[in-house]
Amino acid sequence: MKKIDLFMIRSFIGPLVLTFFIVLIIFILQFLWMYVDELAGKGLELKVLGELLFQFSLTFVPLSLPLAILLASLMTFGNLGEFLELTALKSAGVPLQRIMMPIFIFASFLAVASFLFADYILPISNRKARTLLYDIRRKRPELDIQSGIFFNGIDGFSIKITDKDPETNRLDGIYIYDHREGIGNTSVIHADSGYMNVTGDESGLVLTLFNGYAYKDIEEKNVPQEKRSYPFRRDKFTEQTMVIELTGFGLSRSGMDLYRSNYAMLNTTDLTYFVDSLSNRYKTRSEVYFEEFSRTRLFTPAQYFSGGYYQYGDTTKAKELTDFNCRAIFDTLNFQDKSTSISRALNYARDGTAFMTEKSESLVAEAKNLKKYEAERYKRYTLPLACLVFFFIGAPLGAIIRKGGLGTPAVISVLFFLFYYVITLSGEKFAKELIISVPLGMLASTIILFPIGIFLTYKATTDAAIMNADTYILFFRKIGAFFTGIKPEKENEDPGTVA
Repeated sequence: MKKIDLFMIRSFIGPLVLTFFIVLIIFILQFLWMYVDELAGKGLELKVLGELLFQFSLTFVPLSLPLAILLASLMTFGNLGEFLELTALKSAGVPLQRIMMPIFIFASFLAVASFLFADYILPISNRKARTLLYDIRRKRPELDIQSGIFFNGIDGFSIKITDKDPETNRLDGIYIYDHREGIGNTSVIHADSGYMNVTGDESGLVLTLFNGYAYKDIEEKNVPQEKRSYPFRRDKFTEQTMVIELTGFGLSRSGMDLYRSNYAMLNTTDLTYFVDSLSNRYKTRSEVYFEEFSRTRLFTPAQYFSGGYYQYGDTTKAKELTDFNCRAIFDTLNFQDKSTSISRALNYARDGTAFMTEKSESLVAEAKNLKKYEAERYKRYTLPLACLVFFFIGAPLGAIIRKGGLGTPAVISVLFFLFYYVITLSGEKFAKELIISVPLGMLASTIILFPIGIFLTYKATTDAAIMNADTYILFFRKIGAFFTGIKPEKENEDPGTVA
C-alpha cells in the first residue's frame, strides 16, 4: 500500500469514528425523547436501563453509518482542500479519482460490514430491545394509561379515561369495564375523577374513585329468552376504592419468541422464506376467490337455466340453449315475470359486489403485509448502498467547498441526509401502501442521489467553481440579457485605462 493510501485512510478514520458516535448519540437521545414517559417512574435498575440503551443503540448502527460516512468524507476532503494538501496532490499529478480510491475501497468494506451487521446482529438486537421494552411497559401499568383510548394491559379489565394530569396523576372521566366473568360488558363503573396507584410490593393496583356510578347486569337464570326483562343494578358512590390483583407486572423477562415473526426481526434468509410463503398464499387465495366468484356468482346462460335459476317460461327449451339472445327471451316474459327477473338480477349483482368488496379488502390487507417483508428485505441492501452513495456526494463536495471542521460539513450533511431520509420514508410508505412497486420505493433515494454524486465528482475533477457566487451571478446575468437584449457589462474590460 502506498503512502498516499495510508495517508488518506488515516485522515478519514478519525472523522469517521467521531461523526459515527455523534450521530449514534443523537439517535439514542431521540429514542429517549420518544419513550421517556414509558421509562420514567418505573424504578428500573441501571443494569436494565443500560441493556435497553445498548440494544437500541445497536439497532441504530445501520442508519448512523451512511450519515457518518457522508460527514466524514466532507470533513476529510474539506480539510485537505482548506490546507492546500489536495492542491499539492493534484500538482504532483495525482488525479482526484486516485485520491478518492483508498477511501472508496474502505467505504466499500464498511458497506459490506453494514450489510452483515444488519443481516446477523440487527434482527437479534431488534428482538431483544423490543422484548425488553415490552416487559418494561408491563411493569407499572398505571403509567401506561393514556387519555382517550382504552387500556387493556390488565387482564380482565378495559379502562378508559378522558383526561390525565401528569403532575398529580389525577384521572378524569374514568370508565372501567369488568370482563373477568367473560360474558361481555355486564359490569361497568363510571367515575368523575380518581387516582390509580400500585401497591408497594407491586402485587395490586389501587383505584380510588370519586363521584360515580356502578352498573351491573343481573343474570336471569332459567328464564326463556322471550320472557327476559334484562334487569340491572345501579349503585351510586361518593368515594370507592378498588384493588385489582396484578400478576406478572414486575419486570419478568419474556422469551425471545415474542416477535419472532415480525419482519424487522428476521434476516434475509428468513425474509425470503416469508416473502415466498406469503406470495404463494396470496396467489392461492386470489385463485380460490376468483374461482368461487366465477362458480357461484357468474352464470353463463346454460348454467343459469340448467341450474334451475330460471323458473319462468319453457325451461326444457332453455336447457338446450347454449347461446341465445337474452333480450329476446326477456321480451317473451309477462310483466310480473319481468319484474321478478330484474329483482333477482339486482340481488345477484349486489351479492356479487359485496363478495368482491369483502374479498378484495382481504387480499389488499394480505398484499400490504407481504410488501412489508419485501420492503424490509430491500432495506437490508439499500442502507449499505447508501454508504457508497453518500461517499460519492461527500468526498467531491468537500473537495469543492474546501472547508473542514464540523461547521459547514455538518450543515450540508444534515441537509443531504434529511433529503435522503424523507425520500426513503416516502418511498417505503408508498410501496407498503401498494402505490408503487417495492424496488422503486426502496431505491428511490439511491436513484435520485447517485446521479448527484456522479455530477459532483465530475465537477470536482474538472475544478469547476460551482460553489463560487460569481459563477451563478454571471449565469443569471446571461439569462437576463437573453430576455432583455441588453448585454451584461464586462468587469475590468480595460484594466489599463485610468479614470
